[in-house]
Amino acid sequence: MSFSALIPASTKAVIFDAYGTLFDVHSAVVRHMAAVGPDAARFSEVWRAKQLEYSWVLSLAGRYEPFWTLTEKALDYAFARFPQIDSSVRPLLLEAYRSLDAYPEVRETLTALRGQGLKTGILSNGDPGMLNAAVESAALADDLDVILSVDAAQVFKTSPRTYELVLQALSVATNEVVFVSSNRWDIAGAAAIGFTPVWVNRLGLPDEYVELAPNAVISSLRELV
Repeated sequence: MSFSALIPASTKAVIFDAYGTLFDVHSAVVRHMAAVGPDAARFSEVWRAKQLEYSWVLSLAGRYEPFWTLTEKALDYAFARFPQIDSSVRPLLLEAYRSLDAYPEVRETLTALRGQGLKTGILSNGDPGMLNAAVESAALADDLDVILSVDAAQVFKTSPRTYELVLQALSVATNEVVFVSSNRWDIAGAAAIGFTPVWVNRLGLPDEYVELAPNAVISSLRELV
């Protein structure tokens, strides 16, 4: 069986992060750009940054709240930072976040990987309700073998316990998993546990965490196949 040069012959599963990797986290604000106004791009960046910050702070403090709760709290913080934006758009933004746009190459990539006999799945900070809604909205359910939420571990990435969920669900070894994420910190976590990490660097961002390097850097999921 012929795999992409990025996928070792020992690979049994290719696992994807969800938010930012399969789904465009900024598409919720883009859908309501007119209502949000000229600060929409900065507003969306703050929303995303705070969402992640809250997950890391809670994990380090030994606490846990569902990612949807953090998403709501982060959005409220963004409104506080941008008081000129009408907060009446809040329910529309949250509804849109449950059905984020998938990147255009996602389905064809998943289909091609499964066609090569590989298992495919998601490992995400998102709670099960969020993930199921996003997958259903993008009609990706038939292209995924597992949809794994860190909610099962009650801690967020980059705790090793989160990546171990993949090993438990698929009965695979770490060197049999290719892990794909657009988040460099997530790639570092996957590298630390022994996965083969592939960084989707769509924006051409500078590298970091050099001691926990990706095996490959790509600009589109299409490069996996």
